[in-house]
Amino acid sequence: PPEFAPFFGRIPQQPRKSRGAGSGVIVSPDGYILTNSHVVNKASQIKVQLSDRREFTARLIGEDTKTDLAVLKIDATNLPTVTFADSAKVRVGDYSLAIGNPFGVGQTVTMGIVSATARGGLGIEEYEDFIQTDAAINPGNSGGALVNANGDLIGINTAILSPTGGNNGVGFAIPSNLARHVMDQLIANGKVTRAFLGVTLQPLTPELAAAMNIPGNQGAVIADVTPGSPADRAGLKSGDVITAMNGKKVNDWVQLKLMVGNSSPNTEARFTLIRDGREQTIPVTLDELTDRKVAANRPGDAPGEAALDGVEVANLTPRTRRQLDLPPTAVGVVITAIDPSSKAAEAGLREGDVIRQVNRKPVSSVTDLETHLRSANAKDVLLQINREGANLFVVVPAEG
Repeated sequence: PPEFAPFFGRIPQQPRKSRGAGSGVIVSPDGYILTNSHVVNKASQIKVQLSDRREFTARLIGEDTKTDLAVLKIDATNLPTVTFADSAKVRVGDYSLAIGNPFGVGQTVTMGIVSATARGGLGIEEYEDFIQTDAAINPGNSGGALVNANGDLIGINTAILSPTGGNNGVGFAIPSNLARHVMDQLIANGKVTRAFLGVTLQPLTPELAAAMNIPGNQGAVIADVTPGSPADRAGLKSGDVITAMNGKKVNDWVQLKLMVGNSSPNTEARFTLIRDGREQTIPVTLDELTDRKVAANRPGDAPGEAALDGVEVANLTPRTRRQLDLPPTAVGVVITAIDPSSKAAEAGLREGDVIRQVNRKPVSSVTDLETHLRSANAKDVLLQINREGANLFVVVPAEG
């Protein structure tokens, strides 16, 4: 039907000896097209076929691999365009239609419902806030539209979860609000500018929440703070639990990372956090995110339950510091051996991990470790460890 014309389009890639296909969404009458970065990435030539079978050579305006979005431009006029819906208003159970070019067969519409919103932490993209749908999405749908019952754009179809590579009823679309935010920057500047806070985050698990006296389990734990970063300059600390940013509640670390990334550099953000059981708000002037700073925004692994039975430790020496690539001033005790059948091994603690804190008390020697463990009095123990240069917290349940 003509009302679906803005959504259809075949965008073949033509590298030297290979060819790919995908879909795209027309976003302006003069030929701007929104699609996935992976559809056009490294293509030597991009051809676009519209629903009326006209073909154009497209040029790449810009792409953002961190969200898997790209903007193309064709020389055309008076094209039908998509209407953007407010994806923040999308609700589970809403009707959704996936439009695209699956397997290169041509324009196709499939129908389903919204299965979930704000899906993140999947490891598909660096910044994730997916709408999940059970509308059939298959290879070739990438970059195509996910629309609501009114035909308005709610997302850009991006990925599926499937052991076979085909539709399995679990598809993911980048929400239209995020897509538009990225698209506007790509059209204006050819790139996306993001803010940088300078922390390593990890999930606030129920075990961590209990050990840190945090009511509920909503928020994001600061596992580490990058020296000299905005967070460091403002006084944020490892162990702080961020519960809100600029007055908006933070549900988890994935949401916080997205909120920071969507902020403008050189602006002030106010972080509400819990430190030592007390709530406070700290203003932070954010920097601009660059490639060399990305690692500090990635979450550390969050090992599960652990126990120190079967764990052997030793004081740090100049030699072990060099072996572990630690600075000469690093303090803590290093795990030198773990019984493979122990809870610690099953939980993910590893040889080479450096224990830095027990229940928020610093550990500089094996004696410190033993003293703090005794004072824990068989209660669950909160450890801070350093693994390959990154700090993270681990809750050690009492044995028995």
